Amino acid sequence: MAAKIKKGDTVEVLTGRDKGKRGEVLAVRPDEERALVQGVNIVKRHQKPTGMNQPGGIVEKEAAIHLSNLALIDPKTGKATRVGFRILEDGRKVRVARPSGEVLDA
Repeated sequence: MAAKIKKGDTVEVLTGRDKGKRGEVLAVRPDEERALVQGVNIVKRHQKPTGMNQPGGIVEKEAAIHLSNLALIDPKTGKATRVGFRILEDGRKVRVARPSGEVLDA
């Protein structure tokens, strides 16, 4: 199955405590249907010190968020959009923004 959300995409959170926030996708875990988004779903973790360089304490970091709670941002309109697919004349399959028809892949 083709991925609708990929690393490097700008997405908006649709539901939850971070609703409305936007960020860049840092990593996608297709087997879990989750993604890490920069600045979204921040959690606090108690971390033990590991070696001299890494001090212990409470560390804030991003937790994975379900892909169904994310929407891609349309580069043309700047709004959240659904993703479709189109096959170009040269045979490549690309992602497109549904309302505007703008090609999302470079």
